Amino acid sequence: MFNYLIFDVDGTILDTEAAILKSLQHVLASEGKEYQTEELRFALGIPGKETLRRLHVTDVERVHSKWSNTVLAFSKEVQVFKEIEEILTDLFNKHVKMGIVTSKTQQEMKDEFAPFGLNDFFQFTINADDTENHKPYPDPLLACLDGLDASQHDAIYIGDSIYDMQCAKSAGVKFALALWGAKTVEGFESADFILENPKDILTLIENENDE
Repeated sequence: MFNYLIFDVDGTILDTEAAILKSLQHVLASEGKEYQTEELRFALGIPGKETLRRLHVTDVERVHSKWSNTVLAFSKEVQVFKEIEEILTDLFNKHVKMGIVTSKTQQEMKDEFAPFGLNDFFQFTINADDTENHKPYPDPLLACLDGLDASQHDAIYIGDSIYDMQCAKSAGVKFALALWGAKTVEGFESADFILENPKDILTLIENENDE
């Protein structure tokens, strides 16, 4: 039985794909590095600084700050996935404890997540500043379990990226794929559950609680 639900943010709660990729493309172009957005898709689901390191950006701190500011210019393209707020409200009213494990920094959560007014649904949040190792390492998810006072066996992690699934598996936690963000099941053969739409989260909880 799952008493705790832990969510990723980008691609799971918020539809941020366009804003992340377009802002990254824009910043890299200003640094003399030209990329197509498809070449940058690997950035979805890992911390921004790790993305820049993989792109061999030399001044990571400066460029990351520049990118964070540029993302805000694309904020109109960010929205909460359809039905997510309704589902979170329902879960909250059912007294399901919820947490967040995200690759966003604390400042990015303040700038990009808080404006949507969803913070009160979650009892505990782990962001990229909170652990030395990030997804796909288990550290952030284990830290969230500790913060929620939850065990690995009564929690499930809901995310949309390979990094999310690898993090869950390495932490010994069940993983549910948010297909509305992932858009494909390819590469997710070892996911424990496939959620085609947010309402499937309620079905998942109900089925588990009936067992």
